[in-house]
Amino acid sequence: MIAHAMVHTYEMAFPIFVTIWLLEFETLSLGFTSVAVNEATLGVVLTIGYGLFGLGALPGGVLVDRIGSRQLITACLAGMGGSYLLLGLSPSLLAVAAAIVLWGVAASVYHPAGLSLISKGVNERGTGFAYHGIAGNLGIGLGPLVAAILLLLFDWRSVALALSIPALLAAVFAHRARFDPEAAVKRPDETAPDGTAGDAAADGGSKAESGVQSIAEFLTESKRLFAGSFVFVFLIVMFSGLYYRGVLTFLPELLRALPGFEAIPVADLLPGPVAELLGVDPVDGETLEPGDYFYAGLLMIGVVGQYIGGKLTDRFPVEYGIAGAFGMLGVLALSFPIVSGMGIGPLAVFGVFLGVFLFVVQPLYQATVAEYTPPGTRGLSYGYTYLGVFGVGSLGAAVAGTVLAYADSTALFFVLAAFAASASLLGLYLARSK
Repeated sequence: MIAHAMVHTYEMAFPIFVTIWLLEFETLSLGFTSVAVNEATLGVVLTIGYGLFGLGALPGGVLVDRIGSRQLITACLAGMGGSYLLLGLSPSLLAVAAAIVLWGVAASVYHPAGLSLISKGVNERGTGFAYHGIAGNLGIGLGPLVAAILLLLFDWRSVALALSIPALLAAVFAHRARFDPEAAVKRPDETAPDGTAGDAAADGGSKAESGVQSIAEFLTESKRLFAGSFVFVFLIVMFSGLYYRGVLTFLPELLRALPGFEAIPVADLLPGPVAELLGVDPVDGETLEPGDYFYAGLLMIGVVGQYIGGKLTDRFPVEYGIAGAFGMLGVLALSFPIVSGMGIGPLAVFGVFLGVFLFVVQPLYQATVAEYTPPGTRGLSYGYTYLGVFGVGSLGAAVAGTVLAYADSTALFFVLAAFAASASLLGLYLARSK
């Protein structure tokens, strides 16, 4: 939970720094040439880091099965702390880019390592996935807020150095903590390090061989995974990623154009003498964007969705949970063009439901992966899972941008509904063929 919260804290803190970097750096020196710094330049830099975050999940999954979750989570925390340490000491934008790349590489191993650990070490998987997801949502919502508050008091380099400390301390804790990482997949006659008997695994109780040992075995195990029902699970998580990135990437921009979300001058919120004392210009001063706070609240309400999804996973077949949750996301997508013109009240209700169901699906598909894969290649399975969610799913932003550029928001939400409907139908197929 600590590591998951930090992964998303650091992921979402980078955009907070972007506005400062645009003012501080004029060129990006590459040795053989220099590039002017603008939004596009920083966008490419961040894309590389975020891309590695998704693409590294697959080799990270292979490493999980070979060397274990504890070691990789420890390395992930140390690497993320080191990346922010480097960020705080960066003299140039090239060093900043190196720090972002280091973060992407370090963070990429987390999801296959953390989810593999829960799936093999926790008997109540759904509840474990729920608490794990709640921690991630807290990182998404509270992490950037903490960074923004610190930037009111300190320069960005000092803030980056301060943010490096929690991850480095957590790495020490992860290295020293003692627990049985495979307690949920042991035979009854196997014992944990503390001498207690292990519980029988839900998938047969046997403890499989530990991962792939060569490229040939990697290809063999991959073919074995995709020859079975896991291929449908992969398609589900791919559609989930496409929906997630597609709906969230441009939602703040869409909200700003809706009634009730007009920008509010800060001067209007302060008594006249206070605004004058603080030097707030009533005409050209700072403004509050209600849509941004709506967006942050939507992400925070995802904590409730994570918890509900985890409890549903422990009580109902995950396939039907997948079908129902994605079906609801499809209904929400189709309702947005109608609700968007009804004012801030109905939109607030819409936002609550969207925030909940966006994150209800996560513990459901995480548990579905555990249901349809053997313990010995669980890390590889989650590697493919987050390749689908963060790798293929990242294309949702490009799809959304293209649709908005050549059509409108109504067309976008019809496309999103198609993604959700596809995932829902795949869940029903898995339920019927089980």
